[in-house]
This record gives sequence, structure tokens and C-alpha cells, in this order.
Amino acid sequence: MSFADRPPKMWSEFLSAVQFLTRIPVPPQPYEDGSLSRAVKFFPLAGIVVGGSAALLHLLLAPHLPRLVTASLVLLYLVLVTGCLHEDGLADAADGFGGGTSREQILLILRDSRIGSYGGTALILSLLGRLVLISSLPTAQVAQYLIVAHMLSRWTSLPLSYYLPSARAQDAQKIDGQGARIARLTSTGTLIGGTIFSFAVSAFLLGTHAIFPILITISLTLLTGLYYRQRILGITGDCFGATNQLAEIAVYLCGAWIS
Repeated sequence: MSFADRPPKMWSEFLSAVQFLTRIPVPPQPYEDGSLSRAVKFFPLAGIVVGGSAALLHLLLAPHLPRLVTASLVLLYLVLVTGCLHEDGLADAADGFGGGTSREQILLILRDSRIGSYGGTALILSLLGRLVLISSLPTAQVAQYLIVAHMLSRWTSLPLSYYLPSARAQDAQKIDGQGARIARLTSTGTLIGGTIFSFAVSAFLLGTHAIFPILITISLTLLTGLYYRQRILGITGDCFGATNQLAEIAVYLCGAWIS
């Protein structure tokens, strides 16, 4: 690829990240082998787009509505703009790891589109937790925490996809699952660059208060990654979504803690 080709190529990769992670209308990107794995570098930036638009909505609504109502509408927007992508991952992961006893059984449940009691409970707790925490964030910093939460939660996909292989056996002619499209395919440069970018933006927006969101996000990524490796010897798309949700909630918790 020539130097002149890089800006259009990177723009296409960014649009691919937005197209995969959100329901925001973007020009459709042509499918190519490895397009999603190359787009991973822009996952944190796509998180800024999601969090930034939610922050703007909050700024517009907050002067006119009670905090809980504003938080409810912001949460509704977040669910709609992401198409419940990560909520689906959290629910499936809860069903799989909660109801499965063997690796094979867990992977079978993860593939099942139906939601069970573990998944339903996890989904309710996630929505309720985010509603309460967003409404409890420091008023002057709600926008910053929304941006940081969605950026750092999508950053988790970088180290997870760098270190963990796909949990499902892959055929040379067929990729099994969305998680396999990025598992062990993230480059070292993408991991380092995405990490520096995400942590620097967090520090810019939150100052010294960024330390705890960053540390808890790193810890959750490490712990869930080790858990996935132990239980299913790798990672699936649902696992990426589950860690994403947990990290988002954890960042809100950090903000509410200092309020």
C-alpha cells in the first residue's frame, strides 16, 4: 500500500468499525478478508462516537428533566445506537458460563440464540445498574464519563483479541463466529497505539480521576480473559461483548464512587 492510499484505507477501516459496533448509518464498506481485524484499531474511536453522542443527548436533556429520567433516555439511546450488540453478548455469556459445565456445553449454549435465566438476570442487572450509575455520576462530569466508559469498554477488545485465540475450531474455508474474525489477529502496533490513545484521552477528560477507570478496565480485561481461556480455551464474540459491558459498568461505578 502506498502512502497516498493510507488515508482512504484508514477511513474505510474506521467506517467498518462504526458499521460493526453501531447502527449509525455509514456508507456500506465492501467486505474483504481481514477487514474486521484491521478495523479493531478504531474500536476505541468508535466508542468515542457512541459515548460522545450520548453525552450530547445528556447535555440537551439534563436542564429540563430529572436526573433519573435523563439517564433513562440516554440508556435507551445507547441500546438503540448499538443494536443491543454487547447486551446480547453479556446475556449469552451468562447463559453459557452459568449453565454449561464442560467446554463443549458452554460453546453450544453460547451459539443458542434463546435467552435463559442466567442471561435474563444478567441483562436486567446490567440495564438497572447502568441506569442507577449514570444518574449518580457527578453532574459536571457525566459527559466525560460517558465518553470514557464507551471508549475504554471497546478498548478491551484489543488486548483480548491480541492474546486469545478463537475458542472454536476454525476451518481454512470457513470462519466460525464473529469473534474468530479478530481473535489473535490484532497486531502489536494496534494494541500499543490503541492503548496509548485510549488512556491519553481518558486522562485528558478526567484528569487524575482517570486512574481508577483505567486500572479497573485493565483488571476486568485480564480476569475475564483468563476466565475465558480456562473455561473454553479461547474467546468468542459473546465473550468480547460481555467484557465490554462489564467494563462500561465499572467505569460508571468509578464515577459514582467519587460523587
